[in-house]
Amino acid sequence: MTDDRETRRDSTDGDEEPVPGVPDVDTETDADRTVPRAEGVRTHRPATEHGTIPGDRIGPADESRPYASRGDDGGGGPVADGGSVRSSSEDPSELASDGVAGSTTTGGSSELCSDGGTTPANVDADGNLGDVEFTPPAEGASQDVENGDPTERVGVPDDADLDTPGYGIRAEMNDIETPDDKTWFMELDEAVVEEDRCIQCGTCVAACPSDSIGIGDDDLPELVKMCTGCSLCWDFCPRGGLRYERQWKITGGEDNVSGAGDPITEFSARVEDDWREGAQDGGVVTSVLSHLLDAGEIDGALIATESDDESWKAESFLATTREELVANAGSFYNQTMALGNLDLAQWEHKLPDEDPEDLSLALVGTPCEIEGVRALSDFEWDYQSQNAMVRAVEYTVALMCTKNFNHRRLVGEQLETKRGISPDDIGKLDVIAGEMRVYDRDGEQVLAEDIENFHDAALKGCDECADFTGYCADLTVGSVGSSDEYSSVIVRTEAGLTAWELTEPDLDYHDLEDRSAVGGLQNWDKKKAFESLERPFDPDAPRFIDYEDHAENYGTERNPHEADH
Repeated sequence: MTDDRETRRDSTDGDEEPVPGVPDVDTETDADRTVPRAEGVRTHRPATEHGTIPGDRIGPADESRPYASRGDDGGGGPVADGGSVRSSSEDPSELASDGVAGSTTTGGSSELCSDGGTTPANVDADGNLGDVEFTPPAEGASQDVENGDPTERVGVPDDADLDTPGYGIRAEMNDIETPDDKTWFMELDEAVVEEDRCIQCGTCVAACPSDSIGIGDDDLPELVKMCTGCSLCWDFCPRGGLRYERQWKITGGEDNVSGAGDPITEFSARVEDDWREGAQDGGVVTSVLSHLLDAGEIDGALIATESDDESWKAESFLATTREELVANAGSFYNQTMALGNLDLAQWEHKLPDEDPEDLSLALVGTPCEIEGVRALSDFEWDYQSQNAMVRAVEYTVALMCTKNFNHRRLVGEQLETKRGISPDDIGKLDVIAGEMRVYDRDGEQVLAEDIENFHDAALKGCDECADFTGYCADLTVGSVGSSDEYSSVIVRTEAGLTAWELTEPDLDYHDLEDRSAVGGLQNWDKKKAFESLERPFDPDAPRFIDYEDHAENYGTERNPHEADH
């Protein structure tokens, strides 16, 4: 052991105990004497070649401040990792166990720690947490976490770029190539949503096996967690990978591509009950669903109801009683993302407590929605949270449809802003005889105008649809082909015939009045679709369209997931 490791007793106090790691200071030496450093302990500032630290004065400590550290007036010895050098004339009992002087203000705990830090704030001598005080956020410089925008960024330097990197960063991080057989949500988004071709049917949400797709505030599909590239959202989208005309052929037979399809039978019918006054046309859809419920054929029906927040905005609703069906009779002219609302957990409180496989449901929707759910039900893949209800749909009712509308553009812009009709004053909307008709709450007609004047409010993807009469449904219901207060009914399947036979005793009905009107509008709809479709209309082609084939026809960007979107 060297002298630096030995403890030298001060001549003024022979009883002083050695302090580990801290050398004694010989007060009898002059001020220039080099103080040896404790072995294994470094100082915060480098020593000179003579071992002293520039600016530090070695000598007796001020009697009034027996444990002064470097930087105090009057000097002080060199500091070993932030500790104080004690005067040899002082009582060593005041030293902490680590060789650092205890503070008289902290009840004996160390003001400075041997590692150079300080005692944590709000902690007493025994290490117990006291009252915690928080510094209030600076005005205008800190995010308002209670009332502010959660995406707001504050105090960002002018030259900082904090935007989330685009998908192109994948290529910068690795050289892994995407498998050729994968199609990602980004590609559906690029080809359908961003191109304003989405018809808001919700098929992509129902198809996703990882629940990665949700419904955004704009009522459009959006990615809510990582996409796995399974391709199903693309494959089942009626404006993407699903060749919908092929779906008709699979569902309805070889002749399902001309005229009004391949019906079993057709009627003009109406309900005679008093509640029909609030229904659309003859009230047949509500009556059919009520009879299916009463007969125990279904546990509920997914229909449309009016939003609590916005007048004449339709939302999905599962009706499980006749009263709920009657209360929601009538038509709305915007989509509800119906197939995106087949999550059993959303409706579990309204359904029987039984095995989901034993449930039976009816779905009322536009032809494109029926195309989507029928395609989904043809395959045994797992559709995650929507799986049980996709499998439970046993009855489908299609509403005759040439086009549907964006709620904000139709009700907000076209009717309220341009024509001065308040949504709260509307009692009924109807599209009939090529006109948009609006009635007030007393049943008086306040508007009848050519439907073409409302083209800017229509969903652009509807232009490509050639399925006016809902070829894939069990029943099709609409107003075309029947006189006022009657509905046209087309029965297409055995399930549809069962529903009709249950309802028929309570209906006033006769043979469909004008088949040529139905067939004529179907052919007009198909002609418009041929003018809008960028791909071939081919009922004999494969059921699913590869993204590459779509991109070739529509000029869509290939591999958008590798670009900076």
